[in-house]
Amino acid sequence: MANPSTSDSDIPETAAESGESFDEIFAQYEKSHSRKKEDGGKQLEGTVVSISADSVFVDIGFKSEGILPLTAFTSAEAVKPGDHLRVSVKGRDIDGYYELSRTRIESPKDWAALARVFAEKGIITGTVTGLIKGGFSVDLGVRAFMPGSRSGVRDAAEMAKLVGQEIRCRIIKLDEADEDVVVDRRAIAEEEEQATKDRRFLEIQEGDVVRGTVRSLTDYGAFLDLGGVDGLLHVGEIAWTRIHKPSDVLAVGQEIEVKVLKVATEGDKRRISVSAKQLQPHPWDAVGGKYKLGERVRGSVTRVMEFGAFVELEPGIEGLIHVSEMSWGKKVRIASDVVKPGETVEAVILSVSPSERRLGLGLKQTLGDPWAEVGERFAVGSAIEGPITSMTKFGAFVQLAEGIEGMVHLSEMSAEKRVNHPQQLLRVGQIVKAQVMAVDKEKRQLRLSMKQLVPSGLDEYIVERKVGDVVTGRIIEVSGDGARVELGDGIQAACRFTGGKSAEKIAPVEQKLDLSALSSMLNARWKGGPASDAPSKPEAVQAGQVRSFRIAKLEPGSKKIEVELET
Repeated sequence: MANPSTSDSDIPETAAESGESFDEIFAQYEKSHSRKKEDGGKQLEGTVVSISADSVFVDIGFKSEGILPLTAFTSAEAVKPGDHLRVSVKGRDIDGYYELSRTRIESPKDWAALARVFAEKGIITGTVTGLIKGGFSVDLGVRAFMPGSRSGVRDAAEMAKLVGQEIRCRIIKLDEADEDVVVDRRAIAEEEEQATKDRRFLEIQEGDVVRGTVRSLTDYGAFLDLGGVDGLLHVGEIAWTRIHKPSDVLAVGQEIEVKVLKVATEGDKRRISVSAKQLQPHPWDAVGGKYKLGERVRGSVTRVMEFGAFVELEPGIEGLIHVSEMSWGKKVRIASDVVKPGETVEAVILSVSPSERRLGLGLKQTLGDPWAEVGERFAVGSAIEGPITSMTKFGAFVQLAEGIEGMVHLSEMSAEKRVNHPQQLLRVGQIVKAQVMAVDKEKRQLRLSMKQLVPSGLDEYIVERKVGDVVTGRIIEVSGDGARVELGDGIQAACRFTGGKSAEKIAPVEQKLDLSALSSMLNARWKGGPASDAPSKPEAVQAGQVRSFRIAKLEPGSKKIEVELET
């Protein structure tokens, strides 16, 4: 009798191994175990073949012997090998012996009740009486067969434990004429398991705190048994600190407490997402009072991106070092040029925002700010030397020291010719000399001039003169208590009036002068001192006059000359 719902491969001792089909296996079962109707459940006569400490073994004419417990005999009965006994077969034990009874086993009479349960696909209770080839014998009031594949157990140890247990099963075949009954326990177990899952799924709500047992581990998380349903604990939800593999902190069978994040149904699939870290204090809650601006901290580089590097200061707390905060001197293109994952670095806290869970760090600040003492290192008027680092259409940048650059504007590159682009005179990497013209520490700007270091007529004039020298010059402008005086070609000085002279009392007189004659006269007199034919009486100061002046101040650095009118 075939069982369509059972495959040969599901039977512990498969037909592939024994060469028999399921029909043959079940036929053997019927031949050796079922009671024929004409027998009416009558008892068999057996012969005692041996006696052990607790059992009596009886030959009943079957392939295997039957067994009776010694407790089935009274103390007055002296049973010995060769005795004949009337027995009934109850089933088979795990060792293959037929379990016998000395009482008569009546044939079942309630087939109508079994037919009704079969028609309604109901559940019936029976007792597993023995382990037989291909499955189990089950007592439902009638003898039934349960294929091993429909028992709900797989290995031999579990099968042995099932013998003697009361089970709930469903009749999947019933033939009263042949007293053929086949039952299925696994279907009931699966239905009950599914019902438990359905009920548990409806019970679990988002936000609930539940306990679960780790059922399996993967690279991306852990699956937990939440009491009949599975929940996924993603690796990112295990702890606030970064975890590479769930197996580093969890083990199969471990019981943990989690918070339900999401309960969702997608088609036939039901998904429950849970979190363990949500039940732990958030590390960022204490950041505001723990980390202060300007404080030095140490941490491990966890991730390196193109725009910066993330540094873990403590479990769950990461700060970002932007590429712009990695070096004072060179422009960092990508963060990996400076730091690597796993590297321990020291940084300075630049910003703290607990609400946004952001912490800004600076790497270059740990090396000291090179601009802090730039005014002392590069005073205005001092000369510097350094390489051209970059150029723009309006000037060139020169590196003075690590982290300090100055700019030479186009107008400060040459005193001899007009420069339209830095590339006309310079190239990147070229070493140049320049003079410091101005320093702005707040804006981190330093203005340089190359042409100021190129010797000129003014430079030579200053070098050849000293304070107190009397020189000849032409007054080119009079205003207030002073005037502008031309001492030579491109050489001018500021004149301050003394002795009560003022421009208000002097009306400037426009004169048309022969400049070539003046130049010749000045050249002749500059080195010879005051002219012998100078007027003996003081004249009123007027623009265009050629007068004698005394040098009051010489400033080589700023290239300034101050003179006083010689009376």
